Amino acid sequence: MSIDGSLDSKSSIIGNSNGNGIAAVSQAPPLRLRVSPNSEHKPDKYDDVETEMEEFSPLLFSSLERFLANSMLSETRDVKAKYMREIMLKYFPRGERTRAQKHKAYRDKISHYEPLHTELYGVLATNFFVPSFLKAVTDNSEDSFRSIMSEPTPGVFTFEMFQPRFCDALLSEVENFEQWVFERKLRIMQPNTMNKYGVVLDDFGLEAMLGKLLDDYIRPLSEVFYSDVGGSTLDSHHGFVVEYGIGRDIDLAFHVDDSEVTLNVCLSKQFVGGELFFRGVRCEKHVNTETLPEEIFDYCHVRGHAILHRGRHRHGARATTGGNRTNLILWCRSSVFRELKKYQKDFSSWCGECQREKKERQQSTVAATKQTPPELAQTNTVKGRLMRRGPRCRRGLLPPLELLDARSSSGV
Repeated sequence: MSIDGSLDSKSSIIGNSNGNGIAAVSQAPPLRLRVSPNSEHKPDKYDDVETEMEEFSPLLFSSLERFLANSMLSETRDVKAKYMREIMLKYFPRGERTRAQKHKAYRDKISHYEPLHTELYGVLATNFFVPSFLKAVTDNSEDSFRSIMSEPTPGVFTFEMFQPRFCDALLSEVENFEQWVFERKLRIMQPNTMNKYGVVLDDFGLEAMLGKLLDDYIRPLSEVFYSDVGGSTLDSHHGFVVEYGIGRDIDLAFHVDDSEVTLNVCLSKQFVGGELFFRGVRCEKHVNTETLPEEIFDYCHVRGHAILHRGRHRHGARATTGGNRTNLILWCRSSVFRELKKYQKDFSSWCGECQREKKERQQSTVAATKQTPPELAQTNTVKGRLMRRGPRCRRGLLPPLELLDARSSSGV
């Protein structure tokens, strides 16, 4: 085993015995990669990989190749592809791979769509945003953001964002795309697991525009208001529209989003109902706990106005009883936050139930302290001082226990 975590040089890749040229690993060595990428290596292109490899993006193969051991880099492209695929199969469940394959096939089928409003496919700020929002983001300070925002309940912000002409253009673009798909007897992939009606905007060319919307306009807000859930490290998104009304979805059940931060903007102007109802932020452990009275909040949509909230803020949508309502949704995600969250147990900085439990523990500790007899409390105080001072040794004092505890709980 080499120091960088790659395969030992004695391991080799050879063809299998049936002579068909498909690579196999001799003696089934462990599948390992370098800790750091080889920045000097120029990876192969995998655009024409075999059919069985198409479940993974060619770009993923090219990126992963920089992490291969030096002994593997000299192998043929097919051998490297086979080896990398075996590694990726360990972390990518078959169900997810099947979904990815279907999504890729769907994107290939709709790749010939011709945009109706080409101005939507690049962020032209003066044509998109209302002046007040544009100025606040340009000033880029908490004071400038709060000057255009309301915070009707903790962690939920509402503000005017898009001009009517942008709302009209996006609605028209979505309608044109849906008609284009219908004429070709194709099927539109639903935007998420709960909404049956709507389209994924990323699928037909708007991915770059929405990425820039995230980077230049949503992340600056999230850095200020959602730093506790990775607001400063948002690095990917899922952008789509949802449609409610006659012949569409009527309402939306109580749920949390697959996001760290969610942007929700109403595009329609004639509809009845469809209010959002919020019921508190929860971590995965407490997602089904009861709602406290102070966590209840309802929001009525206004065209061009945005509502921004944590993805873990439980919410739903009431029935749209008249007209049709279409909303732009941007799920903003942080891969850094998601990785760090795997090693955390306390989410009291943002989970309402974790906060309540922490407060109860603190109150219990205070109550127990008050009930301690004075003479015992004085004895405990002396013992506590001795423990903080630490035992003496010939070369000085050992680190205090508090410092050792802090180091062990930091995850370092």
